[in-house]
Amino acid sequence: MKIKAITSAVLSGLLRPMLGEVNVRVAPVVAKERGMVVDEIVRAAQSDYESLITVTVATERQERSVSGTVYHDGKPRLVDIKGIRVDAEFGKSMIYVTNEDKPGFIGKFAGLLATQDQHRDLPSRPCRAGRRCIALVGVDGAVPADLLAKVQALPQVKQVKALTF
Repeated sequence: MKIKAITSAVLSGLLRPMLGEVNVRVAPVVAKERGMVVDEIVRAAQSDYESLITVTVATERQERSVSGTVYHDGKPRLVDIKGIRVDAEFGKSMIYVTNEDKPGFIGKFAGLLATQDQHRDLPSRPCRAGRRCIALVGVDGAVPADLLAKVQALPQVKQVKALTF
């Protein structure tokens, strides 16, 4: 695999929301200038996946990881977010929600999406026992700010973000 190319793409994706247009060619240089430490580790290990890429971002406040793979159909999928197993295809526009595992969330969330003709499919909500759940939903267009505010106002919701790929 072209590990340097993958690393450059990941760095570009991480830096772009903060710095605007950062292309894959300059992303490693920008990361180094900002004091980011980038470790690339390649290992042959037993896994549920033929290939798996895990990106971990550690700051003084927290550490976050996300893992992805490409299935036999050639489509990339997210398979782990913050230690919670998921199976989510990338969509051009998505809504990412972390919420408490309490009754009524799915119905309220789906209702909000339906009122704005925003949902395609609600995936299962993978959860860690006694912890937060994740909903990652592909939507058909840009996510309106008022929809994000309504989702954030649901009592079970801890975080909601619009994602664009």
